[in-house]
Amino acid sequence: MPRPIEALVHTTALAHNLARAREAAADARVLAVIKANAYGHGIERAYEGLRGADGFALLDLAEAERVRALGWRGPVLLLEGCFEPRDLELCSRLSLWHVVHCDAQIDWLALHKTKVPQRVFLKMNSGMNRLGFAPAALRSAFARLQALPQVDEITLMTHFADADGPRGIASQLAAFESATQDLPGERSLANSAATLRHLAAAGGPLGGRVRNDWVRAGILCYGSAPDFPAHDSAHWGLRPTLTLRSQLIAVQHLQPGDCVGYGSTYVAPRAQRIGIVACGYADGYPRHAGSGSPVLVDGVRTVTVGRVSMDMLAVDLEPVPQAAPGSEVTLWGEGPRGSRLPIDEVAHAAATIGYELMCALAQRVPVRVVF
Repeated sequence: MPRPIEALVHTTALAHNLARAREAAADARVLAVIKANAYGHGIERAYEGLRGADGFALLDLAEAERVRALGWRGPVLLLEGCFEPRDLELCSRLSLWHVVHCDAQIDWLALHKTKVPQRVFLKMNSGMNRLGFAPAALRSAFARLQALPQVDEITLMTHFADADGPRGIASQLAAFESATQDLPGERSLANSAATLRHLAAAGGPLGGRVRNDWVRAGILCYGSAPDFPAHDSAHWGLRPTLTLRSQLIAVQHLQPGDCVGYGSTYVAPRAQRIGIVACGYADGYPRHAGSGSPVLVDGVRTVTVGRVSMDMLAVDLEPVPQAAPGSEVTLWGEGPRGSRLPIDEVAHAAATIGYELMCALAQRVPVRVVF
């Protein structure tokens, strides 16, 4: 039989989370972000659950081609825009929208030969300091684009650095509003955190006071809370879209003082029964998740013990006395009998975020789509 580990992509959960984004976005349209191969879920596997979006946002042309090959005819936005002039040819052929964040991209557009003008998203750097025009340079960039016959509609956008934390969005929003005042065109402001925390909230700055025509729903589509641990996925009404599960393949009986795993970092404080799980860092489980990381065995919450190995990890079976080889182990996601382990909790125990665990799922893990 094959090694007893698999990942499940939950189509109905994707659709549910997308509906939550739409509910939070009110009158705005929703771009479902499917960069990084749909956050590790697989674009083709996630498509059915997310096809109710108003458009898709992604990073590279290969991903855009995959979405078009699935039959999607709606908007597709390249979040980092073009990387070289010839990319514009594929933008024309695939009818892609693309971000413009620097003068070079405007220069390329000015030389591009096309019969159909292109929709662009002009990005302002409001404080994230990654991509985008400085506020003082934004109007000049807008004027250049507006004068080009190669450009159709211009949407103004920015990206919030602290929408998930106490600093919030006020400073960046003020900078954006000041720089874009009186400029025509739609706006795209809210990422997942801003959509849930600042748009859906009654009286929030994006809750009707500031124009926001397109929200970019990323991590919330995949069931992870963008502001964990301040709020968990249940608080936002999100469902896990990715389950990683395996089985116990052995049971060990420890005596006080016995050690577990490489480096003998875990020492049994008493007589203890532990289970060995067919999952390790080569499957995408974080090696730096130490003893005490949450896990479900037969739907019962327990913890890991010792270091994570390449192909195995160990779990405490004291809370699950009936567990035996073959018992189901939920590393994250949906467990048996309605049990659930949010990916954010596992990520937090490993000092990282749910995004990373999703994207780190190893190629050797079989993936199955369920409804």
